Amino acid sequence: MRDPYRVWLSEVMLQQTQVTTVLDYYPRFLQRFPDVAALAAAPLDEVLAMWSGLGYYSRARNLWRCAQAVMAQHAGRFPGSAEVLATLPGIGRSTAAAIAAFCHGERVAILDGNVRRVLTRLLAFDEDPMQPGPQRRLWALAEALLPPAGGDAAMQAYTQGLMDLGATVCLPRKPRCTDCPLRADCRAARSDDPSAWPVRRARPVRRRMDSILVWLWREGSVWLERRPDQGVWAGLWTLPSFDDEAQVQAAFAESNLDWRVLPARLHVLTHRDWWLQPWVADWTGSGNPPGGGRWCSIDEALQLGLPAPIRAWLQSPESSTPRPRR
Repeated sequence: MRDPYRVWLSEVMLQQTQVTTVLDYYPRFLQRFPDVAALAAAPLDEVLAMWSGLGYYSRARNLWRCAQAVMAQHAGRFPGSAEVLATLPGIGRSTAAAIAAFCHGERVAILDGNVRRVLTRLLAFDEDPMQPGPQRRLWALAEALLPPAGGDAAMQAYTQGLMDLGATVCLPRKPRCTDCPLRADCRAARSDDPSAWPVRRARPVRRRMDSILVWLWREGSVWLERRPDQGVWAGLWTLPSFDDEAQVQAAFAESNLDWRVLPARLHVLTHRDWWLQPWVADWTGSGNPPGGGRWCSIDEALQLGLPAPIRAWLQSPESSTPRPRR
């Protein structure tokens, strides 16, 4: 019988993240948080720090909240049914079904990204499966295709087979149709372009964002602020962010700081290209910079939940050798 904690963790990590990336994070996360009790007892900042670089940080916050709910509401044991699992924070229908199918042999359909791709191609499902109505119809088809009741092993094999097929053969681009055991029954394989499924509505136009990140030093410590609970990098610690030079100058007009500049870096978000431009200065004023925050040594900062670009900057030689501002 598989460990529900490990199945849950792997399912959440694999949401919108490549397997090769997860293979690096998963063992480190398990080493620090070997079970649901350890995860629930940890400070959220430590969980976010371990997650740093995986992106979509709401997943980490929901992991922590879910672990606490499992401890408080279910005596530290994950519920056995998909229906109850789906009531926990951050566990959606597909993740709940995966835990129930793998760990308890429940006869229930999953519909993660890999399985969704396999089924839409197999059936030539000509609607966008991410839209509410088509999604409900695809769920119904997935449930209709479940194998007849045949014990825990049969359900686990079916579920794992579909997931592996999507991960290794029915690829998003250049699907390996000649290697697929479902080729004879797959409608997409008989078309000119199997990769045309899943159908997607028009993708949003990518937008450019520009921000100045204020990087203040004081006796070997850096000033960090926590981001709001909503929006990009929600709840993470980061350098104070400003939209443009005028905002920076207005915020620090009375501080008489000698600014230096590091090269801007591109941070790619789902629908945005975000250019981050650090302005660096030694804090010489009395008191603290404007806005709520805290001074942290580099070692202390690296123990917090930091966005990947901020972590990379604090660990790089550039942090001690900024170039003069022109």
